[in-house]
Amino acid sequence: HHQYSYNTYTQTMANKSTTAGDVLLYIPNLIGYLRVICTVLSLILMICFPQRWIIAIILYVSSFVGDLFDGIAARKFDQCSLFGGLLDMVTDRCSTTGLLCALSHEHTERPILVLLFTMLIILDISSHWSQMYFTSSFKQHHKSAEGNQNSFALVRWYYSYYYFFGYCCVGTEFTYVAIYILAKVTALDQYETVRMGCEYFLMISIPACITKQIVNVSQLCSACHAVAAYDAEQKNK
Repeated sequence: HHQYSYNTYTQTMANKSTTAGDVLLYIPNLIGYLRVICTVLSLILMICFPQRWIIAIILYVSSFVGDLFDGIAARKFDQCSLFGGLLDMVTDRCSTTGLLCALSHEHTERPILVLLFTMLIILDISSHWSQMYFTSSFKQHHKSAEGNQNSFALVRWYYSYYYFFGYCCVGTEFTYVAIYILAKVTALDQYETVRMGCEYFLMISIPACITKQIVNVSQLCSACHAVAAYDAEQKNK
């Protein structure tokens, strides 16, 4: 009887059509919402309650690490979705933008750094938006080999080699985190060990950050060239 009930239940679930509400409540998307909450709270603390900077960093890093788990959950529960990809991309870009704004807030007395952080925001958003637009236009995922077959070699290589991709992404985010921590401990004239640790860490992470910006420039130019090439192809038909 129990076996019959179970089989009936699983067959009913298999035949049940998926709704938008179901997709919004996918487990990886629920993790994505938690990431958004952590990011928003961390930025509120960084900018409005700077004395709570340690909690802010913990929340920000938690949001960043959540990016790994939502992907794992999507594959484990077969809950990959376009909405999940959108949520993931928007959260990543807004998190990085928010942290760079917080860094600008910490260095208002140094205009050159404020300009640098502003340029990094512009490059990050424009390159990823262009990549998403280009690949979405051809109904491909922005990281897939099919979506990037017409991209520049550096972009194809970046998305093809997971460890290089991870080094650039993780290194870039933690470069910004380390710079933020360094600003706080230097201003407080405390946590000497933390300050030294951040300085040593930056020696490893800054090359990753620089490489990521080179990739971003290549990605921006590659996406624009691919869209222009498509326009030319359509004109010549």
